[in-house]
Amino acid sequence: MNKTLLKYLPENAVPHCLDLIRASEVNLKIVNQRVTRHGDYRLLPDGSHQITVNATSNKYRFLITLIHEIAHLVAFEKYGRRIKPHGLEWKRTFQYLMLPFIRPEIFPSSLLPILAKHFRNPKASSTTDSSLSMALKAYDIPSDKIQVFELPSGSIFKLYNGKLFKKGQRKVKRYECIEVSSGRVYLFQPHAEVELVIKK
Repeated sequence: MNKTLLKYLPENAVPHCLDLIRASEVNLKIVNQRVTRHGDYRLLPDGSHQITVNATSNKYRFLITLIHEIAHLVAFEKYGRRIKPHGLEWKRTFQYLMLPFIRPEIFPSSLLPILAKHFRNPKASSTTDSSLSMALKAYDIPSDKIQVFELPSGSIFKLYNGKLFKKGQRKVKRYECIEVSSGRVYLFQPHAEVELVIKK
């Protein structure tokens, strides 16, 4: 387990992560990248706990996702299964579990103030916090994907599933985009990664 975690986590984060995994008695599975989620936690029918995290070269994203999912397990065990998955109990648990990791021995100094701000009120996903999502992207392997906010209005873009959309106007925090085939309107996060098809 130690060798595996060293591949995916910042080195100085490994000992404490191992302690959390053992204390939680959780089965950790590292799987191929899924587009719809970074990780998940499940209570299995036999009563055991399983956390699944996407394999990624971005060690900082992996660490945040791992602690996010352990926080689900710990919060459910402490407060009961009736709590909201991303409610106050989970937020407090996530904050508490992340606190030992938010230091310069683990995260680059450029990420620390962004993480400190994020963990004042952590969101259901790091991807819904634009500042944190874009800061973490700097540590991803470069790709030919572009983020929705970078596209000119009226551009046509494609999702991982092949569906085409036309970028519209920003509404509060997200962009209204029209699915080309159906004419239906969908809301996209500014930093959602897409493939440009036609630039306006």
